[in-house]
Amino acid sequence: MQSFCHWEGETLVLNILGCPRAKKTKIGKAIGKQLEIHVAENPVRGRATAHLVTFLAAEFQVPESAITVVFGVYNVNKQLRIVAPKRLPAVIAKQPKGAPVSKEI
Repeated sequence: MQSFCHWEGETLVLNILGCPRAKKTKIGKAIGKQLEIHVAENPVRGRATAHLVTFLAAEFQVPESAITVVFGVYNVNKQLRIVAPKRLPAVIAKQPKGAPVSKEI
């Protein structure tokens, strides 16, 4: 089974299922090949995605410019690339041993 994330060199690739209009922005659980992320913003003209990028920049301790939305700016299904994250949230750090995300930072 494929994971919701994998490494391409120093870049972490994340498949995300966005859940807009949440009460609080937070990382949820892995659902199949996607990571659920609740976003406290309305999905209007990409505002929820912009809020998501700001939130993830803080979570991974990278500048917003280090995060690229590959696809899904206006959709709940997204793929993001995060260049050289300095911190990994617990759900990513807890990937099973031998999974694609076993990189030490």
